[in-house]
Amino acid sequence: MPPAEARDRLIVALDVDSLARAEELVTALAPLVTTFKVGGPLFTAAGPAAVELVRKRGGKVFLDLKYHDIPAAVAGAVRGAARLGVAMLTVHASGGSAMLRAAAEAAGESRAEGRPLVLAVTLLTSLDRRALHRELRIPATEEAQVLHLAQLAREAGCDGCVASPRELQPLRRLLGRDWVVVTPGIRPEAVAGDDQARVASPEAAIAAGADYLVVGRPITAAPDPAKAAAGILEAIR
Repeated sequence: MPPAEARDRLIVALDVDSLARAEELVTALAPLVTTFKVGGPLFTAAGPAAVELVRKRGGKVFLDLKYHDIPAAVAGAVRGAARLGVAMLTVHASGGSAMLRAAAEAAGESRAEGRPLVLAVTLLTSLDRRALHRELRIPATEEAQVLHLAQLAREAGCDGCVASPRELQPLRRLLGRDWVVVTPGIRPEAVAGDDQARVASPEAAIAAGADYLVVGRPITAAPDPAKAAAGILEAIR
């Protein structure tokens, strides 16, 4: 089941390229939200210090590095992430069953730090059917591909998946309420979609069954990030 409090369901994406800017955002937003996403740009710029920054402020970390490698390499990366104390991490479901199983088993080895949730990335929200068919040569629809990869991840022992708002209802029908779904591509109706192709408002995503919403630029690029976050929290409520 999803967290009861709205502030625990919003994940703010720290998609910035400096630790100083990340610190500004965490300082402004920590009174409102509990979880922050550390992804490729920030982790490449600052490394584990980015995770430490959030945790020192009492926050939880969603480490979104989308591991996709041979099983042994992914297992090693997951063990390292668990030692950092992250609450959630991502792997690419397209890495296959053996890789997904290795990630889930490695997460289960963590003790003192607590087991992180292993979330399988199904299909990037920047991809649409044209890209899926013409560029990736995958003949399935977006929905069918997401459902297939989510089922694969569940069978491998993962805890949930990352999927766009459009696939939420089919995922709930297939996998039920105990399957964790983290949803990016969240855009308030007044904000354009940027490079996201499959998006929805916070209200629509929550109504469709999202457990967590990942929001980046509508908050972090706003003139007043705290005010923007408060507006999205109200929409979640």
